[in-house]
Amino acid sequence: MYLTRFLVNPARRGARKLLASPQAMHAAVLSGFPRPEDHTRDGARTLWRLDHRQDRQVVLYVVSPTAPDLTHMVEQAGWPSNAETWATRPYSRLLDSLDKGQRWAFRLTANPARAGRRNQDTPTTQRYGHVTPVQQVEWLTRRAERNGFGVVRQTDGELNLITYNRRVHRFTRGHTQRPVTLVTATYDGVLEVDEPTLFRGVLTRGIGHARAYGCGLLTVAPAQATP
Repeated sequence: MYLTRFLVNPARRGARKLLASPQAMHAAVLSGFPRPEDHTRDGARTLWRLDHRQDRQVVLYVVSPTAPDLTHMVEQAGWPSNAETWATRPYSRLLDSLDKGQRWAFRLTANPARAGRRNQDTPTTQRYGHVTPVQQVEWLTRRAERNGFGVVRQTDGELNLITYNRRVHRFTRGHTQRPVTLVTATYDGVLEVDEPTLFRGVLTRGIGHARAYGCGLLTVAPAQATP
């Protein structure tokens, strides 16, 4: 597995197109892999996330089974004259170091949602996004239990967790398809590893739905640092 950090230049026309459409960004990321098996394998898939930082930097993070070639994105949406615009490093050192009881600062952009029916007469279900902070926090804590980690509580008993950038995205996947409506939220907090094997799966496969659209990638850093 590999972790890639890519600096986006939001002033460029190509970047604005990618930032406006999760579908376009997904296609651009997958174009960095020559073969399908390079970006999707059993137990691992390509995940990506956009971070809009306070210093106005826009950073694309990609976790993938093989190292991508993002030369096309540098030309379209990056900083060609900046040698640091794109860097990839192995992810195995972090994955192999995971152990029970470790605490990590984390960041996650996710699609907190539930399955439900429009009405009692409809047999099929669809996903509905959670839009309130309370619902979104509950969504994450429930999934944490299933995936080998827990959100740490502070000395006052409150979860060491904040949610922000709560948004509703609407975009199309093609000229003939219906628009997609996607609820997202970003979480920053501190977690504790309960089951390393399950937690390793979260880092390599993601968590929640809409992973093709920039959701589900959870990244970690030492708890005293910013993820």
